[in-house]
Amino acid sequence: MALFEQVSKDIVAAMKAKDKVALEALRNIKKVFIEAKTAPGSNDELDDATAMKILQKLAKQGHDAADLYVAQNRQDLADAELAQVKVIESYLPQPMSVEEIEVAVKEIIAQTGASSIKEMGKVMGVASKQLAGKADGKAISDAVKRLLA
Repeated sequence: MALFEQVSKDIVAAMKAKDKVALEALRNIKKVFIEAKTAPGSNDELDDATAMKILQKLAKQGHDAADLYVAQNRQDLADAELAQVKVIESYLPQPMSVEEIEVAVKEIIAQTGASSIKEMGKVMGVASKQLAGKADGKAISDAVKRLLA
């Protein structure tokens, strides 16, 4: 089942369960999915890979918003934002651990033949594509810097 249909089914389930947090998060996800489907050049389709990228972006935005709320001493808003992020992250695959990222980056460095920090761009290009959706870009970048230094 495609992610778009799964979110639609989960909206109905959240309504029946009277789960306001999940319902709000799922409606926001569906709104963004529909916007992506109707965007020029999308042919009224949304594949799961694109949907995953959208979910990752929404989760990152939620974390960033929660950080801002905490900085402004608004823990109540931060908690609400993080509750919605938890719903969004339930659709994402389990992120890779730091050790798994390092192993993958070591393999990519071996494939590309990079030997110095000057070749970080070459490694990051390959790593970003191979680890997309599995690891955060900052975590990948940190691992590449550490291994090439």
